[in-house]
Formats: sequence, structure tokens, C-alpha cells
Amino acid sequence: MPRPSRLILLPLLAAVAGCATVSPEARVRGKLIEAGIRPPVAGCMAERMVDRLSLVQLKRLQSLGGLGNHDVRGMSIDELVHRLRALNDPEIISVVLKAGIGCSIAS
Repeated sequence: MPRPSRLILLPLLAAVAGCATVSPEARVRGKLIEAGIRPPVAGCMAERMVDRLSLVQLKRLQSLGGLGNHDVRGMSIDELVHRLRALNDPEIISVVLKAGIGCSIAS
């Protein structure tokens, strides 16, 4: 039986490797669920946030102090905004708050 050429195998391997990695949207969704946001709202927010924020901004948001240890449902809007402001990026604040409000209303 003839062996498949490397030209055929390389794209196939690249496609399989691509499936094995987790997308930014899936990571954001998972982190939001871990923070106590209902899965439908988290999915909606993740989609909007990934579409509107750069990977650098998403990484900065991930480093948001103390959110990993808190259930965001127990936080006041003031506390959340205060923590978002600490990132010094108005676009992050705007996108996160709009996504949270829009997705909460839609769900």
C-alpha cells in the first residue's frame, strides 16, 4: 500500500492540532462560569467579549485581582466596576459591562 505524501499529512495534522486547542471564547466562557455566571449568560458574554476585545485585553481581564476567588453574583456593581477600572482600559470596562447587561437581559 503506498504511503501518503507529507504534503497531505501536514494539513491533516495541523487541523487535528487545531481541534485540540481551546478557543479564546471557550476559555472566557469557562472562566465566567467558574466565577458564578450562569452558562447561557457566560456563553453570550464570552462571544461578545472575544469579538470586541484583543487577546491582550482578555489576558489583562483574566488577571483581574481576586475575581478568581469570588462568586461575581455576590459582588455589587460598584465593586465590579472598581475592579475593572483598576485595569486602566476604558474599552474593557465598556465591553464587559455592556456584555453583562445585554446578555443578562437576553437570557
